[in-house]
Amino acid sequence: MRTVFAQCSVEYSGRLDAHLELANRLLMVKADGSVLVHSDGGSYKPLNWMSPPCTMSVREPDGEETDAGVSEVWEVSNNKTSDLLVIRLFEVLADYAHDLGTEPGLIKDGVEAHLQQLLAEQVDRLGGGSLIRREYPTPIGPVDLMIRDTNGTYVAVEVKRRGEIDGVEQLTRYLDLLGRDPLLQPLRGIFAAQAIKPQARVLAEDRGIECVILDYDEMRGIDHPEDRLF
Repeated sequence: MRTVFAQCSVEYSGRLDAHLELANRLLMVKADGSVLVHSDGGSYKPLNWMSPPCTMSVREPDGEETDAGVSEVWEVSNNKTSDLLVIRLFEVLADYAHDLGTEPGLIKDGVEAHLQQLLAEQVDRLGGGSLIRREYPTPIGPVDLMIRDTNGTYVAVEVKRRGEIDGVEQLTRYLDLLGRDPLLQPLRGIFAAQAIKPQARVLAEDRGIECVILDYDEMRGIDHPEDRLF
């Protein structure tokens, strides 16, 4: 990965046009070819970016750019579309490169992973049926559970500790890809979590995705109704 701290301006053209005025920013060039432009804010989300497959070239500034103080120009073009990201560097403050090696992948936290395991053993909580497999593969990553309900419908289940909009979007992408397989028809989705935010529930239900609340303690067998006050 290469990280460059620089004073730069950015132009993006293609499906939409966007412009970032001259400012100090962090530029990231990853091993997969993606280029991201970050500011010192906005959490993890870049201000602009180009996803792979793309090609980056570096050129000298033209006369007008030189007069404006540009020292170097990055042009990043998408290999499948006409989208173009142009980054004009005025001053490079720092430039680092380091090979991060092979990424082992995200390991879910203990609660979320255990929820998935427990739910695979307790599919009756989803209305019954049978488990086909955990971590059912799709081209963009595995969906947590694939089951077949008592009506013969395939059900893709995404399990979260906290159900938020990002999780609904993730399941929507899985369903879109899985739905192209004629052998997985009919198909529906379930978004299961210990708690689901209202906005996520509205989005899920609007897309025909069922929401299920999971009681972790009850699933683990440590919830004793006789000990409850209510």
